[in-house]
Amino acid sequence: MRIARAQIGNEIRFGHITDSDEGLRFHVLAGDPLHTGTSDARAGLQLPIEAVRLLAPVARPTKIVGFGKNFTGAPRMTSWREATPVIFLKPPSAVIGPGEAIRLPRGSREVEAEAELAVVMGTRTHQIEDHNALDHVFGYTVVNDVTARDYMTDGHWTRPKGYDTFCPVGPWIETELDPRDVIVCGAVDDVMVQRGSTADMVLGVAGLIAYAANIFTLEPGDLILTGSPPGRSTLAAGQLVKVSVDGIGEMTNPVQSA
Repeated sequence: MRIARAQIGNEIRFGHITDSDEGLRFHVLAGDPLHTGTSDARAGLQLPIEAVRLLAPVARPTKIVGFGKNFTGAPRMTSWREATPVIFLKPPSAVIGPGEAIRLPRGSREVEAEAELAVVMGTRTHQIEDHNALDHVFGYTVVNDVTARDYMTDGHWTRPKGYDTFCPVGPWIETELDPRDVIVCGAVDDVMVQRGSTADMVLGVAGLIAYAANIFTLEPGDLILTGSPPGRSTLAAGQLVKVSVDGIGEMTNPVQSA
């Protein structure tokens, strides 16, 4: 099931997305399936996707946990206990939704997009192992881990990855996805600059979840960014960034100056 969050008039509602002969439809849900478990559709209330404004499907996660250098070509790890991945946090204020603008911060001349698969946690999770990590997942979505690459020279990742608008998320959450071998792509102005499979990650999705959950408690709605495949392109105002994950969908964001 594809779970989306959208603005309908003056209201913000969750819904599930279906595909029909008439195109995509947004079926309004009675509540918030992430935090209340309510996933019942409100009787008869469905709209064409063009009639709603899609928002980030996760509004304010308590944590956005990122992993870097997870597509380096190094030998794959079979357990999180064998790994020493690069881990970082992005602030919830970085989250934007589909169609919202990535704003280039003043001073940086090397802002890049990073297409990634993101995990959306479904339960409160702490101290788990790889074998049951996926049991705690609500679903998966597409994320753009925007990075001011020229601000990473001091070795600290919070500043280059933490600016407002540096975490586009969407267009929805797919609850039925096998994350072990899906294609992740990134394009700028329709020119593909990134493409890779999650099968090539150093530490798989279950291992990343377990690694994070053995450091701090993960809450429902928290995001885990699983790493970006090789490829770089410096962004400029006026460009259009598209990131996609097979089995989920595509998200597009324009780029503008601060």
